Amino acid sequence: MFNNKSKSETAETVTPPGSASLIGSGTSLKGDITSNGDLRIDGTLVGNIICTSKVIIGANGVVEGDISGQTADIMGKVSGTIKVKELLQLKSNCQVNGNLYSAKLQIEPAANFNGQCHMVVEQATGNVKTGSESRKDDYLKSPSLAIS
Repeated sequence: MFNNKSKSETAETVTPPGSASLIGSGTSLKGDITSNGDLRIDGTLVGNIICTSKVIIGANGVVEGDISGQTADIMGKVSGTIKVKELLQLKSNCQVNGNLYSAKLQIEPAANFNGQCHMVVEQATGNVKTGSESRKDDYLKSPSLAIS
């Protein structure tokens, strides 16, 4: 009837594929959010987002904090660092103030971005290199390079 294990030890937190969390318009949150599924913010968040899937900041969404995820679509306002492992899309009329770290970046003409952009290449070993470091290493290792 009673066992020595707590509920947190016996219950595994596995997010089913296709599940998404939504912070609706008119909702304000303070604090960090961690999610294994897709996450969409249409309200206001003062805090950081750590997501292992896709992050979407809707047209009315406001985030004051850092965002980390697999991919991201930004349509609203973000003040903070955005780190994405794959594709980061800055849609029309978004306002981003902060540095970007991404393997691929798409910025629509009407997007507003103030900060630095760092193109990050992730290798099979898990090491992360910026684009310039990757090109420098390729240049130094190139066997067909002849310097006269």
